[in-house]
Amino acid sequence: MIEGMTEGEFLQLSERVRHKAASRLLRNYYYQKRDERTLSLYRRIEKWMQLPKLDMANFSQFSDRYHFHLSLAEISWKEHNLLTAPFQRMDNPSHTPYLPISIYLDNLRSAFNVGSILRTTEAFRLGEVAFSKNTPYIDNEKVQKTSMDTYDKVPCRAHTDLSSLPRPFIALETDPNAPSVLDFTFPDSFTLMLGNEEYGLSDHALSQKDAIVQIPLYGYKNSLNVASAFAIVAAVISHQLRSN
Repeated sequence: MIEGMTEGEFLQLSERVRHKAASRLLRNYYYQKRDERTLSLYRRIEKWMQLPKLDMANFSQFSDRYHFHLSLAEISWKEHNLLTAPFQRMDNPSHTPYLPISIYLDNLRSAFNVGSILRTTEAFRLGEVAFSKNTPYIDNEKVQKTSMDTYDKVPCRAHTDLSSLPRPFIALETDPNAPSVLDFTFPDSFTLMLGNEEYGLSDHALSQKDAIVQIPLYGYKNSLNVASAFAIVAAVISHQLRSN
């Protein structure tokens, strides 16, 4: 739309639409690895909007300008609207192998939680993510956005039967009688089971467990979002297995 516009036509657009177009150009530039055509378009409307010339190599300036446009475009602040890392990281894929473990998502409802779990799995290179039948899969747009472009970098299995996954099955639950993840010794290969946001693991999954672990909590709420809880456990698992 912007490419064929004159300055007058562009300035006739509402402020919201102008800044939405600008934010999209910056995001595209970021993820398309400094595409010159996109840069040229942004420089054009940057001049039309009388903005100071942005130093594209300065990540903090780039991020601030991007979120300036998002704000005036009235686009809500969500994590998938963030830029993941400085430019140099985008061309530096990890060669660290995934650990030989599985993360089983048992009837999770939130696509945003699933996307966050995928992002954490890729960050720690933990292993494959196995999806139960009713858990949003990686073809879900919300999963893709929240994963911050890691959904296609993590080994995933759709509609997975628990019996096909490696034992032992280790359940993460809020059970005060379970050992703390900080004291538990994780085996070299296993399946970590994560449950529904409201009722936890299903009766079927719990009936199959070989062990159960919990995160020691001390607050009034005594619970964590499943994606947040997984991030804590993921750090512990990665430290244990990679240290060994």
